[in-house]
Amino acid sequence: LAQFEINLHHVRLPFIDTVDKAHQAVRQINHTAEVEGKRPIVFTTLANEAVHQVITEGCKGMLLDMFGTFVNPLEDEFGIKSNHRIGRFSDVSKSQAYHDRIEAINFSLAHDDGQSNKDLESSDIILVGVSRSGKTPTSLYLAMQYGLKASNYPLIPEDFERKTLPPALVPHKAKIFGLTINPERLSEIRNERRPNSKYASLENCRMEVAEAEAMMRRAGIRWLSTTTKSIEEIATTILQEIRPERLSY
Repeated sequence: LAQFEINLHHVRLPFIDTVDKAHQAVRQINHTAEVEGKRPIVFTTLANEAVHQVITEGCKGMLLDMFGTFVNPLEDEFGIKSNHRIGRFSDVSKSQAYHDRIEAINFSLAHDDGQSNKDLESSDIILVGVSRSGKTPTSLYLAMQYGLKASNYPLIPEDFERKTLPPALVPHKAKIFGLTINPERLSEIRNERRPNSKYASLENCRMEVAEAEAMMRRAGIRWLSTTTKSIEEIATTILQEIRPERLSY
C-alpha cells in the first residue's frame, strides 16, 4: 500500500478464530462498504477453513487471502501440506530466539545513551553520534527486529576537545558504526525538546556535526547520515557493514 499515494483508513480485526467472530467481521466490513460507498480492501491470514469460508462467501470487500497467495504455492513446491494450525506464533515465545531477543532489548535499554560501560564487549553493535541523531531508535530496532545487543554512545563536547573516541569504546572499534545528521534537521529536532537553547541552536548543531564527522573520519569508523533515511534503511546499512556474528547471511 505504500506504493499508492492515497490516504487509507486502517482497521485491524485480530483473533477472528470462530465462525461467530467471522460473521461479526463480515457485518462490519459490509457496513463499511455501504457507508463509504466503496469496497474495503480486506487482507486475511485465516488458518481455519470454516472461518475463511464465512469471510469469503459473505464479505463485500476486495478480499486478498495472504495464506492462499503464499502458502498454497509453497505447499506445491514442498510437496507437503502446511499445518493450518491457529496460533503458531505463540510457539515463538517458547523458542531460544525469542528469549535472546528479549535479552537483547534489555541490554540495549541498559546501554542506551552511554548509560553503562559494563559488559560492552557483549555488544554486537555500538552506535555513536551526536545527541538526537537517531541512535536510540536504531538500537532498539536492531534489538527487537534482529535480537542484536546494540549499545549507543553520544559524542559530546568533551570528546571533541580530546578529538578521540570515548576511551571505553576504543577496544571495540570493529563494532562501532557512526550516525550523523543534517545540522538544520538536528536543530529542528532539538528545538522540539529544548527550544531556544544553545543545545538546539543551528550554530551549535553545525559545530557538533562537523566535529563528530571529523572524529569518525580520523578513527576510520563507518558512518551514514540519518537525515532522509528510515530506521529500516539505517539498520540494513549497518548490518551490511558490521555483519554481526550472531546473524546468518
